[in-house]
Amino acid sequence: MQKKFGIDNIMAVPKIEKVVINVGIGKVAKDDKFIEKVQKDLALLSGQKPVFRKAKKSIAGFKSRQGMNIGLVVTLHGKMMYDFIDRLIHVALPRSKDFRGINPKNFDNNGNLNLGIKEHSIFPEIHYESLKDIFGLEVTVVTTAKKNREWGVELLRLMGFPVKKDK
Repeated sequence: MQKKFGIDNIMAVPKIEKVVINVGIGKVAKDDKFIEKVQKDLALLSGQKPVFRKAKKSIAGFKSRQGMNIGLVVTLHGKMMYDFIDRLIHVALPRSKDFRGINPKNFDNNGNLNLGIKEHSIFPEIHYESLKDIFGLEVTVVTTAKKNREWGVELLRLMGFPVKKDK
């Protein structure tokens, strides 16, 4: 990658900084059993206890009030991050329905990947016997490629992510 993009300094080569897993629970904020199930499954997926995110302001259309729990988030670093990425690439994404690769449009201008997953049941940790409620989640892979989108796409492609070729 250093030769391909002509990067002089080895420290300027982008790398993966962290992985953030986010689940929105705004619609079912009153259902304590469902929230407990989401919390338990998210802890199974990530290996860490999820943290609640609160609403910053009230929005009447969404029936949310300021300070109300509207999401769960887990931030992964180090070995746990690479273990999760490995399971995502090699097990979860191939198990998802109609998966043909990650669209390059899922990358933002800073080279970060934002990936929405409709069913959490594609991960191997989730047992089908206990599966009653299915929820979606968002996975964000944050890279240090701050200036260039192409650097982030190439970095994740070299790491094994199934990114489609640009047309």
